[in-house]
Amino acid sequence: MSRVAFIFPGQGAQTAGMGKDFYEQTETGRKVYDRASQLLGFSMPELCFEKNDRLDITEYTQAAMVCTSIAMMKVLMEQTGIRPHVAAGLSLGEYCALAAAGVMSEDDAISTVRQRGILMQEAVPAGIGSMAAILALDAKVIEEVIKEIGDVQIANYNCPGQIVISGKKESVELAGARLKEAGAKRVVPLNVSGPFHSQMLVGAGEKLGKVLETVQINEPMIPYVANVTAQYVTEASQVRPLLAKQVYSSVRWQQSVEAMVADGVDTFVEIGPGKTLSGFMRKITRDVKVLNIEKMEDMEKL
Repeated sequence: MSRVAFIFPGQGAQTAGMGKDFYEQTETGRKVYDRASQLLGFSMPELCFEKNDRLDITEYTQAAMVCTSIAMMKVLMEQTGIRPHVAAGLSLGEYCALAAAGVMSEDDAISTVRQRGILMQEAVPAGIGSMAAILALDAKVIEEVIKEIGDVQIANYNCPGQIVISGKKESVELAGARLKEAGAKRVVPLNVSGPFHSQMLVGAGEKLGKVLETVQINEPMIPYVANVTAQYVTEASQVRPLLAKQVYSSVRWQQSVEAMVADGVDTFVEIGPGKTLSGFMRKITRDVKVLNIEKMEDMEKL
């Protein structure tokens, strides 16, 4: 018997038209989008399906991504009967994993990330912080170099050869220059609206903690892997502090995947727009099956 993980992408994978076929071809998908529109007070189909400027603005992106991935997941489970043994998501995608694990209702997942997006958007004035991807350099080398700079930290351990740093703009630029000297193949500035997963967002994390106090958290029906620790979460009491801390802590995605593989997971199903996580998987391990669900026709793979 295969052990299956559902994995969910984060911010940056969004694209106009995402989930449109799930909305148009299934009642289950349509209900998720229409319910999100009711909850948030704007048209989720319009935001996700039509080209517009709002889709790339953090306070809208996060709700749109979670709504889309949840709609896809529900249709997938309904049409195939497949259920995950464990779930995980990259940064924002962790909220989809919470929904998959039954820790948070779909309504609460969508509403909470809307608040999360607003808090992250407002945390740091535009132009003060930035992020950059460091390609083809060992994580330990990156850790050593940035330790001497300050105001910059590792935001994402995505996969071998791809680490993202985040922090004050000048510090990220200085770190990029020094990391190139240390052997990085490329340093790629990211088109983001803030220094996510850095200490500059501690205030946003604390405010999110207050929001989470009002959200019902259930005991997990299946475990999910927390970004902050790269460990299985099996108790409701662990959830709120980890989610608050996640906003300003490193996303340990590579380590999360390694934990699931060590637990015997041999099939990973990426649910959401794009194939970002599938690309990371190929660099983390070649010993598992990886499937991607972003179109209705992808159901046939399963």
